[in-house]
Amino acid sequence: MSPDQDLPTQLIWATRGHSWGFRFLMDAGLPDPLPAYERAFADVGDEPTAWRRLVDTVALRFPDPEQRRDDVGRVIPHEFVVSGELAASVTSVEEGLRRIWPLVEATYARVWDAGGPPSATDLESTAG
Repeated sequence: MSPDQDLPTQLIWATRGHSWGFRFLMDAGLPDPLPAYERAFADVGDEPTAWRRLVDTVALRFPDPEQRRDDVGRVIPHEFVVSGELAASVTSVEEGLRRIWPLVEATYARVWDAGGPPSATDLESTAG
């Protein structure tokens, strides 16, 4: 992620790791990102890929581009709620992969196989 991007206020990112369960890695600066996440994904279903535009946000889901799996063999999904100017540029799952994944790819590569969920420090250490 480049330091000039204001990603914490534009992204909620939920995923799981190799041995740690589903959790929010980015919270868009919200004290509780769950309500915004639930609103965005309310009518999406459980397909492996999804894109849904709301008024000013996009719900985006895709399987891990590196085909990583958790310790029981499930494909790891990445789910994002994208807002602000960034949401306007995400017009499909494919466009989301091109625009969003590069912003978090290095961070995820670093933390996905950690023995436990990443701390805020673990996530920040790759943010620049």
